[in-house]
Amino acid sequence: MHILLTGGTGLIGKHLCPFLLNHHKVTVLSRNPIQANVLLTHQVHAVKSLDEVDFEDIDAVINLAGEPIVNKRWSESQKRRLLDSRINLTLQISKAISRCETPPHTFISGSAIGFYGRQGDKHIDEEFNDIYPEFSHVLCRDWEHAATKAQSSKTRVCLLRTGVVLAKQGGALSKMLPAFKFGFGGPLGHGHQGMSWIHIDDMIQLILFVLTHDDLHGPINATAPNPVDNNEFSQTLGTVLSRPAMLRMPSWLLKLMMGEMSDLLIHGQFVMPNKLLAHNYRFHYPELKPALESLKL
Repeated sequence: MHILLTGGTGLIGKHLCPFLLNHHKVTVLSRNPIQANVLLTHQVHAVKSLDEVDFEDIDAVINLAGEPIVNKRWSESQKRRLLDSRINLTLQISKAISRCETPPHTFISGSAIGFYGRQGDKHIDEEFNDIYPEFSHVLCRDWEHAATKAQSSKTRVCLLRTGVVLAKQGGALSKMLPAFKFGFGGPLGHGHQGMSWIHIDDMIQLILFVLTHDDLHGPINATAPNPVDNNEFSQTLGTVLSRPAMLRMPSWLLKLMMGEMSDLLIHGQFVMPNKLLAHNYRFHYPELKPALESLKL
């Protein structure tokens, strides 16, 4: 297959690309094609604009691009940047696909479990629709809506609602590690909020699984089948690092430091990957402790 990948230099993209290159031709959209070639090797064809892409020659699109959601405080301008970085590009891809006579047969587009908003202790799956309407939901809803415009009898659209991706370098875990390694880690707020996580290896393998299973479409929860609360996550990470994890960060301090963005940490969801399980995807790391141990932190 000829695959167009956006977000190729991000956490998931740079792990995914070598697997795609084993069997497929890969074009990567990047603001810096030279840097993309350095990071992903010259086996990829790096382009700076979608105008350089012939969508009639593309078999599948994997769209992972977007401004990191937790890098900056959520001012109104930052919220607009988060929305625009996802929605504008996704709309451009959908329009390009819709104009094709022989369009890509698969469009896998990123999203996040933030789509569901805060959900307390309920365990939820792809059928759940009692959404809490906060900014994370609006962001994911509009992102997904832009992708579904490409849906047709010739193109299936898959929406990956991704949880916390566990990887040694990059992502949320790398931001937690310094405090935990120095013994200053611990739960956030009351600690009962859900943390729906996924090991980077499973994230890559499930994308490859979705790519080759034509009967999968629509929302797909990209999370391990055993979500935990923040108390358990913190204690497990401390155990794996052989460090205490007793210093609880109060909610008021998180709100003071991070503003509205702190809602992502104080509240959460227990998300189940029921669609993947129903299609017999087998998780390499269904349990948190072995997943963390495998990263050799």
